[in-house]
Amino acid sequence: MPSSLTCAQDPPATLDTVGLVDQRLGNAGTSGSAPILEDGDVDPWALPQLKDTGQSWKELSMAGRVLQGAAGFLKACGLLGSLYLFICSLDILSSAFQLLGSKVAGDIFKDNVVLSNPVAGLVIGVLGTVLVQSSSTSSSIVVSMVASKLLTVRASVPVIMGVNVGTSVTSTLVSMAQSGDRDAFRRAFGGSAVHGVFNWLTALTLLPLESAAAPLERLSALALGAASLQPGGRAPDILKVLTRPLTRLIVQLDADVITGRGTGNATNSSLIKRWCGTEVQTTAGNSSTCAAATGGPCPARNSSAAEEQLPCRHLFEGTALADLAVGFILLAASLLVLCACLALIVKLLSSTLRGRVGQAVSTVVNADFPSPFGWLSGYLAILVGAGLTFALQSSSVFTAAVVPLMGVRVISLERAYPLFLGSNIGTTTTALLAALASPSDMLISAVQVALIHFFFNLAGILLWYVVPVLRLPIPLAKRFGDLTARYRWVAVAYLLLSFLLLPLAACGLSLAGSTVLAAVGGPLLVLVLLIILVAILQRHRPAWLPRRLRSWAWLPLWLRSLEPWDRLVSRCCPCKACSPPQAAAKEAHCYENPEVLASQQL
Repeated sequence: MPSSLTCAQDPPATLDTVGLVDQRLGNAGTSGSAPILEDGDVDPWALPQLKDTGQSWKELSMAGRVLQGAAGFLKACGLLGSLYLFICSLDILSSAFQLLGSKVAGDIFKDNVVLSNPVAGLVIGVLGTVLVQSSSTSSSIVVSMVASKLLTVRASVPVIMGVNVGTSVTSTLVSMAQSGDRDAFRRAFGGSAVHGVFNWLTALTLLPLESAAAPLERLSALALGAASLQPGGRAPDILKVLTRPLTRLIVQLDADVITGRGTGNATNSSLIKRWCGTEVQTTAGNSSTCAAATGGPCPARNSSAAEEQLPCRHLFEGTALADLAVGFILLAASLLVLCACLALIVKLLSSTLRGRVGQAVSTVVNADFPSPFGWLSGYLAILVGAGLTFALQSSSVFTAAVVPLMGVRVISLERAYPLFLGSNIGTTTTALLAALASPSDMLISAVQVALIHFFFNLAGILLWYVVPVLRLPIPLAKRFGDLTARYRWVAVAYLLLSFLLLPLAACGLSLAGSTVLAAVGGPLLVLVLLIILVAILQRHRPAWLPRRLRSWAWLPLWLRSLEPWDRLVSRCCPCKACSPPQAAAKEAHCYENPEVLASQQL
């Protein structure tokens, strides 16, 4: 046998074991306490049975109990403090993105001619939300445009779909902070990917249906007609109440400027808020005080009053720097604090959630109802995710908090999936309450847009969760997690392609016209669908395919494997974090040899 066919002492691999993501090429350092598969490999996605390696509380002396209690108290304080700074850094990160991209986002949203194209509306919703890092801000711009008759309700539906997709970029950014540990990065990135994959699948499925029959628009109009609208108060913003004392000392932004740019009320003023109120100074003449019903003294007939603006008190008050420079400063600082807090949170969780405590928390979070009601557990998780998101008033904070827990093996991917779906529902209920607090001239439009957002996420749950066999985001997210565990640069490629490059390309084609978009995007879409179909048949029904299509061995190596691309990235980034494990690279080279592939038994 030639030397090129000499591999490890493993039995010949069948076609089921050959692919871009080989389940056998997992993390070499996976804990041995995880469940073992039939072929002897360790399942990296299973939650291990944690063992208590320390002494029990009864076995400790009085001094040991005091030390252990003090250590636990300090860990709890450190965890709460790190979580608080982590949430504040997310808020500052959102402000930084708004400073960097608010003008671009406003210019994107106000082009209602482009928004009339459904594909352009979808990608503009994605890009706008990624630029401002706030689905609430993007939704408020859409509401203002609809209320101002700059955008029809039908044209706003694809934009709302894009807003829902763009909000999942925050959890992806958070997961990349755990790239130092391959096994933790596999689970954390898989958890963030399951949210993004669900949003993309729902948007790509409902967009053609909405363009053809407009079911979401009609359903929201029907619900709007059946309800008697009465303006109500806003939902209690618990999270903002806790974080605002710190974040408002760093920077304060004027949200009206962003909305004005989106609705066409162009303004060249800075987004950084300079004035936070007015103070009335009264110069009394020959006058008497006002009645007690007015709440205090006021100028009378011979009095004069002057209003004096009160400056805001924050770090960038009266700065001469441009919004772009302040945005870059805040971006770098918030990312640094976010990564540091996330690393500290992961360390504290790893040391706290071990042994009996970790086993108890993991058991409660991932517990199922007894048979035959086990299927209700996922729906309870959806309600929990919706309730927590409604309480936090932020889906980004909730998903960003779940991702590190997945990395430390506290929450499984199967349980995190319904939590993320509930988070999508929770953020729409928050938007609905905020819409009810809108002015009377914007009330109908705001509520209808909020209802469209709610029905969109509800339809996604009906499509990709109710029927267990259709829960495609879970296996797809596992594939992404396994792939990024071998090639960590794939996470950056996924982030850039999914939320920046592909939406920009689709937006550029949309600007060229519907004909150009159909001529270029149509063949590409058909090609992708054919490749997916052939890959599925190769794995499950290879006899149905011609012999040449039963494997990808006839393609050049750079078209069927990431190894050449990985070598290229390793040359540009010669760090240990970018290279795959040695065992994985060796087996991948063996399985990707064309002669080995051609010799496999069908």
